[in-house]
Amino acid sequence: MTVDTEANESRGERPRALIVTVYGAHGREVGGWIAVAALIKLVGELGVDEPAARSALSRLKRRGILAAERRGGAAGYSLSTEAEQVFADGDRRIFGRQTARLADGWVLAVFSIPESERQKRHALRSRLTWLGFGHVAAGVWIAPAHLADEARHALERLELTGYVDLFRADYLAFAHLAGSVAAWWDLQSLKGMYDEFIAGYEPVLMRWAGGQPHGSDQRGDDAPAFAEHTRMLTAWRRMPYLDPGLPAEVLPPDWHGARAADLFFRLHERLRQPALRHVRAVVGR
Repeated sequence: MTVDTEANESRGERPRALIVTVYGAHGREVGGWIAVAALIKLVGELGVDEPAARSALSRLKRRGILAAERRGGAAGYSLSTEAEQVFADGDRRIFGRQTARLADGWVLAVFSIPESERQKRHALRSRLTWLGFGHVAAGVWIAPAHLADEARHALERLELTGYVDLFRADYLAFAHLAGSVAAWWDLQSLKGMYDEFIAGYEPVLMRWAGGQPHGSDQRGDDAPAFAEHTRMLTAWRRMPYLDPGLPAEVLPPDWHGARAADLFFRLHERLRQPALRHVRAVVGR
């Protein structure tokens, strides 16, 4: 579950990211529609005040991610049809995380878009970046081969296939491949994101791993579990897109991506059920 319009989200727009996470993690589990009053209560527990929540909801509606709908006299929002598909694709990327092998090869995206259509050029570059492609040269992008089908489907959905050729490729020679990978992807930024995630959430896992702050069967844990789970998932969900699961052989020796992923999955498994219970209690379903 993710929406790529969050890719460059600033601190001032964080309420929008949190709402997207609530819908992605729980909205579909409670029928797809959530009343505005319930949403405001939920994000209020995450430190978002009502005006900021309402403003974020309006922006998400304008961007076609949420659709306004009244039920039983109550105003609320459900996911748009397009957002449902994007979230389903995101589920596979985030929770079905793949790590490439060098032997599997690569996929190349080669494109040429005239200056008169530079908006499409920008859209294509943004999409390839969000898919986890690295930038090789003007009009040439690369990713592990396991992203080929996902790239094809994304480009078809955006109607950009007329500008792009996709190739499968193997590395033959001559450069040091790890050095090239470091040039094609911003590994230092990714490493910093992983290290920050580990520093922030290893203490959270330690608190919860033994059933803390209370036992998992105590409903008093549900609200704090919801808050921790939502913040954790919001912090994590960009990283499986920016990092395409590069082969271990081409990564720096102090790369902690696998450690961060293990931490994410352990916390998700521990917190997701009490978090969902809390959402159900708030929305009444």
